[in-house]
Amino acid sequence: MRVAEKAGMIEIISKLVRPITKRLFPSIPEDHPAIGAMIMNIAANMLGLNNAATPLGLKAMEELNKLNPKKGVATDDMITFLVINTSAITLVPATAIAIRASLGSANPQKIVIPSIIAASMATLVGITTVKLIQWYEKKKGKMIDD
Repeated sequence: MRVAEKAGMIEIISKLVRPITKRLFPSIPEDHPAIGAMIMNIAANMLGLNNAATPLGLKAMEELNKLNPKKGVATDDMITFLVINTSAITLVPATAIAIRASLGSANPQKIVIPSIIAASMATLVGITTVKLIQWYEKKKGKMIDD
C-alpha cells in the first residue's frame, strides 16, 4: 500500500472515485489526507488484506478526527466510513477459501461470487441506512430550531 501511495496510485484512484466520495463524505475537503487513507483502507479490505487494512482504517479515523469540531464525538463522515469499513466488500475471501480447502471442500472457491454479492448488499444497506438516519436527524434538528 505504501508503494501504491508513493507511486501516485492513491491520488489517481482518489480522482476516479471523487464523485462517490464527495457524496458519501460531503464535509471532507477533496484534497484532505482522510480521503486517501479511507481509499487505501477500502482497497486493502477489498483485496483481503485485513491486517494491512486495520492501521489504514485507524489512520483514516485520525484524519477524520482532525476535521472534527467536537473531538471524541463521531461525525457523520466517521460513522459512514465505519459502516463501509465494517461491511468490507472483499473480492477474494482468501481466509474463507483456505478454511474450506483445509476442511476438504471439493470446490472451496465456490463462495467467491456469493460473498461478493452478500458483502455488496450489506454495504448498500448500511450506507442507505446511515444516510437515512443522518437525513432524519438533520431534519429533526431543523424542526426543533424552527
